[in-house]
Parts: sequence; C-alpha cells; structure tokens
Amino acid sequence: MNAVLIALLLLPLAGAAATLAPFGADRATADRRALRFGTAVTGAVLVLTVVLAAGFDHDRPSRMQAVTDVRWIPALDVRLHLGVDGISLPLLVLTALLTFLCAVYSTRRLPSGDGVPSAQAFTGLLLLLEVGMLATFAVLDLVLFFVAFEVVLIPMYFLIARWGSGAKVPAANRFILYTLLGSAVMLLGFLLIGTKAGTFDMTRLAAAHGSGLSHTTQVVAALAILLGLAVKAPAWPLHSWLPDAHTSAPTAGSVLLAGVLLKMGTYGLVRVWLPIVPEGAATFAPYLGAFAAVGIVYGSLACLALARPGAKGDLKRLIAFSSVGHMGFVLLGIASLTPAGVNGALFANIAHGLVTGLLFFLVGAVKDRYGTSDLDTLAGATGAALYGRTPRIGALLAFAAVASLGLPGLAGFWGEVLAMFGAFDPAAGLSRPAFLTYMVLAGLGTLLTAAYLLVVVRRICMGDPKQPAAVSGVPDLLAYEAVSWTPLAALTLVAGLWPALLLGLSDPAVKHLLGGG
Repeated sequence: MNAVLIALLLLPLAGAAATLAPFGADRATADRRALRFGTAVTGAVLVLTVVLAAGFDHDRPSRMQAVTDVRWIPALDVRLHLGVDGISLPLLVLTALLTFLCAVYSTRRLPSGDGVPSAQAFTGLLLLLEVGMLATFAVLDLVLFFVAFEVVLIPMYFLIARWGSGAKVPAANRFILYTLLGSAVMLLGFLLIGTKAGTFDMTRLAAAHGSGLSHTTQVVAALAILLGLAVKAPAWPLHSWLPDAHTSAPTAGSVLLAGVLLKMGTYGLVRVWLPIVPEGAATFAPYLGAFAAVGIVYGSLACLALARPGAKGDLKRLIAFSSVGHMGFVLLGIASLTPAGVNGALFANIAHGLVTGLLFFLVGAVKDRYGTSDLDTLAGATGAALYGRTPRIGALLAFAAVASLGLPGLAGFWGEVLAMFGAFDPAAGLSRPAFLTYMVLAGLGTLLTAAYLLVVVRRICMGDPKQPAAVSGVPDLLAYEAVSWTPLAALTLVAGLWPALLLGLSDPAVKHLLGGG
C-alpha cells in the first residue's frame, strides 16, 4: 500500500507539471481541455484514496501503515517518511473528495473575463494545492511537514488574487502574510525540537513522548508551534485574515480553504503538539481552551450581527465567521487533553469540512444566480425566496444549516458534544472549574449558532415568490451542481447516523498518541 500513498502525491504533482504544456491552439479549447484534465486527475486521486482506505487495516488503526521511510537529507537526519493511520486517513479522503468536487464544479462555474488568467493556470494551481494538502496529512517528518504546510500558500494566494472578486488582492496579501508569519514561528519550534532531540522523525518523537526534551525546551517549542498552527486553525484572535479571504475567494477556493486548509492547523496540534511536547501542551492547554471558548461565542455573535436586517451582511463572510466558532470546538476538544475531547476535535474537523464545504458551494450558486451574496438584497421583496423559486437549492441550504448548528443525526452533532464532554472532565492537572466555564460558553455558542443559522434560512429561503424577482428565470439545481453537492450531503447524513465509522478509526490512534505507547 505504500506505492498507493506515493502515487497519491506524485499524480497531482505530475498533473500540475503537465498543465505547463499547451492544451490547444486557442484559449477556449485549451481551457476546456484543461478543466477536463483537472477533473480526471483529481478523480484518479480520489480513487487512489478509496483504494488506500479499502486496504487499510481497520483492526489496527493506531499503527502507521503504507509506510515509506528513506533518507532525504542525511546531514540533518531529515527523511522522506510517509505513512497513514486512523487520524490522517479520513483527512486524506476528505481532501481528495473536496478537490475532485471543486474540479467538477469549476468545469462550469470558473470565473472568466478580462484580466482573469486561463483555466489551464487554474487547473495547475488546483493540482499543486492538492499536493500540498495531501502531503501535510501523509508526511511523518517535521521538516517535510513544514514544506508541505508551505506548499499550499502560493496556489491559494493566486486562486484568491486572480480568480476572486471584490477586494481580492488585499485579501490574498493578508492571507499569505498572516500564514507565512505563523509558519515561520512554527518552524522555530520544529528546529528547537529537532536540534535538542537529534531527530525530526515525528513517529520517534511521539513515541518518546517528550523524554529527552527538558521542560523549558518543551514549553518554548510548544508555544512556537501553537502560535504557528493557531493562525491556520484559525484560533481567535489570530483569525482576522479568514473573513476577507473567504469573501473574496472563488467558490472552489472557499470550499478548499474551509474544508481542508483550516484542518491543517488542528491536525498539526494533534499530530505534533500533543504527543511530542506533552509538558508544553499541558502548560498552554488552559489558555488554548479559553481562547477556543471566546472564539466560539465571538464567531456566533459576529454571525448574528451580519444576519440582522440592514447590516448588509455578506453570506460568504458570515459562513467564514461561523468557521471561527466551529473550529473553536475543535480547539476546545484538543485543549482538554483527553481521548474523548481529541476524538471530538477530529470528528468535528471532518464534519466541518463536509458541511461548510456544502454551504460555500450553495452560497456560490446563489451568488451566480442573483449576482450578489448580500443578505439584505437576497432577503428583500425582490430577493431569493429559495423555497418558492429554487426549492431544491433552498432545501439543501436548510439541510446544511441545520447540520451546521449541530442537529442530532447529522455530522455536526457528535464532534461538538464530544469536545464539550472533554471539557467537562479534562485531563489530570487541568483546572476543572476553568474547563467547566469553557464548556458553558461553548454551550451558549451552540444556542447562538442555531439562532443565526435559522435567521439566515428564514430570510433567504422564505418570502413571497409571487413578488417580482431581481433576476428572472433563475434555474433550480443543475446536473453538475447535483454531482458536486450530493456526496457532501450524503456523507453528512452518514457521519451523523454512524459516528463509529470515524471514531472507530481515530480512537485507538488518539489513545496511542496521548499515551506515548
């Protein structure tokens, strides 16, 4: 199976390189062929992830499988070390699925016009972005992890700056400056660990569980790694780059930014921060929990402010702020340092990728049809009234909203409940009264989340469809949209009804990491 994992990374890399060759004599032909090529390559990558998942030994999810371990930079003991376990496997599948669905969607809805680069360039950047995202979840060396973490920045920058809308260049600049600064701080932590431990191998460092690293080294490294990963997570108050990036990004960029890139930060906390510097993690866990709880409430209040009539709130911006709240649950689960909390964080990671990816697809479709994502415009007498004008899209939007607010039976429920359960009974040495306070704030956040999402659904989906619409002849769900969105809706339901599908994979691996065995 190690050949499958290697092919998983090499295929999109080769596809990105292939887009440098001519695809046709004229731009229209080249663009059409490039988009089909991107769909074929990302589809093949998705098939490989399914093969990897099918060949995975589900009886031993805590063991690294499909392992490749060869020398890369002998002088620094940096190795080309790849592997997959119950923590990384779901994220690899999610990444491949969302990238393929974005490629399918972009064949019909890629921004074009004067000054917009070719679809061939878009395809190359999308495939390069996929390489970085997949590699982040597959590498087992700190230096390689940093490299993969950085690879995603340049393609995402250009996706926002060249195919985005509105103040796209300032938003792209803010995105890359924030994330580059965070990555630089994270690298300092990695280098400190590597020089003190004598290795950058993540499996060996995790197995040592902090032995060989002094308390001071662990605390300093944990702080640097936490700050770097918190920017990408995004944790309050380091989140301010996110709303602008989402508002300006094209639909495919928003889906991948919310569905995968945010998960890279929280995955790093689970894979690196918890097992490698456990004393440092225990030192900063109460502060991480506090920032997580504040982020949950802050994100929900920001969404409520955007959803109220007259606020001129942008739907994409609202969903971006909702991500701050949802990722707060992930960070709260990690901060509890318990198997229940960390399992909840990993489950919430996947659930957020599915549900928020679907929401950004839907908002992109509404914006394409009505020419705006301004909530007041869409909610007016001449606005969307989706239930009456496009009932299938309206039903999907309502479904995604109730999944996002954590309705039992859908994917959003289990991760939040387990994260709050972890805060209810945190690990030994952590202040239980403090974490009980964080749990109460998180519970308040769930109520506020329900409030703003129900307001959004009422304002956009309801209304009088007999009133004249701003745009006439708006089509309902189209075939390519159904292909792009149905898998996300189906998996949201499956994960909600069958949580053991994910928890059975992550729980043994989480206990292995936390125990250091």
